[in-house]
Amino acid sequence: MTVPDHQTVIVGAGFSGICTAIKLDKAGLGDYLVIEAADGPGGTWYWNTYPGIAVDIPSFSYQYSFEQSPRWTRTYAPGNELKAYADHCVAKYGLDPKIRFSTRVLSATFNDQECLWHIRTDAGGDVTARFLINASGVLSAPNLPDIDGVDTFAGATMHTARWDHDQNLEGQRVAIIGTGASAVQVIPAIAPTVQQLTVFQRTPIWCIPKFDVSLPRWSRWAMRVPGGMTVQRMLSQTYVELLFTLTAQYFTVFPSAAKRGRALGLKHLRREVKDPVVRDELTPRYAMGCKRPGIHSTYLSAFNRDNVRLVTEPIEKITGAGVATADGESHDVDVLILATGFKPPDIDALPFEIIGSKGQSLSRFWAENRVQAYEGVSMPGFPNYFVVCGPYGYNGASFFALIEAATHHIVRCLSQARRRGAKCVEVTDEANARYFAEMMHKRHTQIFWQDGCAGTKSFYINSHGDIPVRRALTLETYWRHHRFPLDDYTFST
Repeated sequence: MTVPDHQTVIVGAGFSGICTAIKLDKAGLGDYLVIEAADGPGGTWYWNTYPGIAVDIPSFSYQYSFEQSPRWTRTYAPGNELKAYADHCVAKYGLDPKIRFSTRVLSATFNDQECLWHIRTDAGGDVTARFLINASGVLSAPNLPDIDGVDTFAGATMHTARWDHDQNLEGQRVAIIGTGASAVQVIPAIAPTVQQLTVFQRTPIWCIPKFDVSLPRWSRWAMRVPGGMTVQRMLSQTYVELLFTLTAQYFTVFPSAAKRGRALGLKHLRREVKDPVVRDELTPRYAMGCKRPGIHSTYLSAFNRDNVRLVTEPIEKITGAGVATADGESHDVDVLILATGFKPPDIDALPFEIIGSKGQSLSRFWAENRVQAYEGVSMPGFPNYFVVCGPYGYNGASFFALIEAATHHIVRCLSQARRRGAKCVEVTDEANARYFAEMMHKRHTQIFWQDGCAGTKSFYINSHGDIPVRRALTLETYWRHHRFPLDDYTFST
């Protein structure tokens, strides 16, 4: 029998991979290797370093429940503090020796005879593992816009997820394409320093004020007290559930939540934007919750500046000198910023090629059966393969709830395999079909399927017309789901 290089390979050293490694160590399953494309941990918070970057979930919720930080300085942590938190977790739990940095996974192929995964990297050669855990994150592949001539621009071009800090924006004519989550943070951060900022908007975003303040001394003291941490986290979790989960996932049950959110968004618009024409252009025509709202206090007021211009005409093409719009106007710029987000889980958004049992690719499985995963973690036909941020795994609240629930699920499977002496673990077709049917049955409560979202273009919606990045579950039912019956898997030697 072939002996693998490692019992488990984890792809990604962001918060998903870090949590997976910690949980495996705690379960006595320490024979693993983490493969990370970057030269340091942090995932999203390693790659995304654009001006103004911060989390849009309160700091008290955006952390592991078992490793709550007493070092947050603001209610919404800035990016550098989240990167420092990732570094702290890696150091505290001694993960560094088990992480192979600056190595990108190109493909993973399952060998049915050996019951092993062969993982090919850009460093050359295969790494073999009994189990493969994809912890590369749900939003890790930058989405480049499909605009004619985007590669011909003569000036500097950068995506918000790959910010070029050598590029000095002071006094420059800057264009930014997109008005999503990253643009909401970048625009007010760079507007005071650039000569001219032209914002190209396809669809306006709902924006609500962000209670982002420096934590007072008493709050920072409370973070160092076990009871204080618990209270702050409980209040934060309640806020996140009300703002994101109930509004979007249970719209038919709590329709007034979205209405109140809309009223808050309109009030914020009226208060912040002086020009009625610009205000109208910034007003969404879809219901609150169809797209994830922006949470920022100075994004809208940035459009009051003389050097900030909002353009809503469709982009026709990118030229060597700038951006040409459908009305015939040419916007000359020096720097082009692509704030076009990430590819969601879909057929063409896999971070590397995955070939499962009998030579079936995951992209083909999804193309033929629709994008799906049992509990957001496993797929039939792909033995010993697990994903932390898989389809129908995320309920719209903090990613850390998803990460901890998914890693709990994975560790249960691997621990059971160890107890049984099993070499192959695979979710059954019946269990997968049951879960997918449940997701289809429950999605009618989500706002995305209501009239208020009709015609809305959203990265949530994939090529099948489904929304696999969201599952209609509260945090309580979320955890109850991950006490799944182990009989939903087959364990074979």
